[in-house]
Amino acid sequence: MAKQITKQFKITAPGGQATPAPPIGPALGANGINPGQFIQAFNDRTKDLNGKVVGCLITVFHDRSFDFEIKSSPAAVLLRDAAGVEKGSGNPLEIVGSVTRDQVRAIAEEKMNDLNSATVESAMRVIAGTARSMGIEVEGSLND
Repeated sequence: MAKQITKQFKITAPGGQATPAPPIGPALGANGINPGQFIQAFNDRTKDLNGKVVGCLITVFHDRSFDFEIKSSPAAVLLRDAAGVEKGSGNPLEIVGSVTRDQVRAIAEEKMNDLNSATVESAMRVIAGTARSMGIEVEGSLND
């Protein structure tokens, strides 16, 4: 018989370098998870990512045990790294950086499992939309 799921929630944390300090520890504690136990398991599973921010879907069961699934980094983080900017613009019309079509393709391929897209081209359009909303210009047309 399958375990009864009590709760599911998402967090983002630096791979291999998570600590039980806020905001991660309190979020775990509020959902009935021992922060120390989770942090140790998370850091073991993500040690090869070395500080790269990743998403994590945590499932809490009725007996207070848990399971978690590591997702790819958020598109905004990958776009900021590719564009070489510290943060996106608060105003999408204010351009703060640019990325190439090849960089958008690489990000789309990395995030393909986490996106609701059937093809890499449609995933590229999703990533390009995120870039536009952050004030990051995509060089070259995606409609070639």
